[in-house]
Amino acid sequence: MSLAEKIKVLIVDDQVTSRLLLSDALTQLGFKQITAAGDGEQGMKIMEQQPHHLVISDFNMPKMDGLNFLQAVRTNPTTKKAAFIILTAQGDRALVQKAAQLGANNVLAKPFTIEKMKAAIEAVFGALK
Repeated sequence: MSLAEKIKVLIVDDQVTSRLLLSDALTQLGFKQITAAGDGEQGMKIMEQQPHHLVISDFNMPKMDGLNFLQAVRTNPTTKKAAFIILTAQGDRALVQKAAQLGANNVLAKPFTIEKMKAAIEAVFGALK
């Protein structure tokens, strides 16, 4: 079993299309355990019920944005060890700095390629194969 097959991933994005693109890319990289949520509140409920190893979260979302979600994940004893990659528009330096301060493990700029997603994940977990 590959490392990718062992990692539980939670995608958090309010855009259905984005969730589908992320899920498809993860599947192509060999991930099998993928869950999705439409905003940070729903994502936090999922994480509290069944912690995931990796969260990939958009920044701009209703109810709870990506930074507030990241902060909630990092301050909860049940979820704080999860790896967290935040999705952002190209070149948003302030967001990237704030995400790093709050404990994001990596940043993935949109639009992304499967290769860039793989590199962002491998920077956190090591080689997926």
